[in-house]
Amino acid sequence: MQAEVAGSYEAVETQGNPLWWILLVTGSLWIVFALIVFQFDYTTVSALSILLGTVCIAAALFQAVAAFASRGWWRVANVVLALAFGAIGVAAYAHPQDTFTALASIFAFFLLIRGTCEIVVALLVRPAELWWAGLVSGAVQVLLAFWAAGNFGHKAFLLVVWVGASALAHGILQIVTGVRMRPHGAAAT
Repeated sequence: MQAEVAGSYEAVETQGNPLWWILLVTGSLWIVFALIVFQFDYTTVSALSILLGTVCIAAALFQAVAAFASRGWWRVANVVLALAFGAIGVAAYAHPQDTFTALASIFAFFLLIRGTCEIVVALLVRPAELWWAGLVSGAVQVLLAFWAAGNFGHKAFLLVVWVGASALAHGILQIVTGVRMRPHGAAAT
């Protein structure tokens, strides 16, 4: 399985993908979103819930699009992730008046699922260039998940930091993946 995944990534790296720039655009949008998150003062549970729901729904949409571009078990994994992220997003929208603890728990599961998947993918494509970026991003998200699940006080402030850091990590990972998928050499012309 690892050789098959690594072989498909090597083919993408040498031949490139004509839609590589889409990942650059979406990664840049995630980074802009993270910057916006860090600039606003979210003092109500409703605002935080809407923010969390938006991040989860956006991640679900990205996974759904990725499912159409993948094959085999990768397609199944992308569909499962899209459904999980969508359910978390809907839960955040459906109950905007829940406590900060509930929101932090929902977001902790989101980070744990996404971080674990990024670590697994990074390890499967290990021979690929910049595979370590996914490993670092996934590890940061798993650590944020356990931090979010803990009771460290100031949940409102920390929830904003977790959402912003997660969006920033996802944006950087998408930009790195887009650059890795860019056509090289004669294929680029």
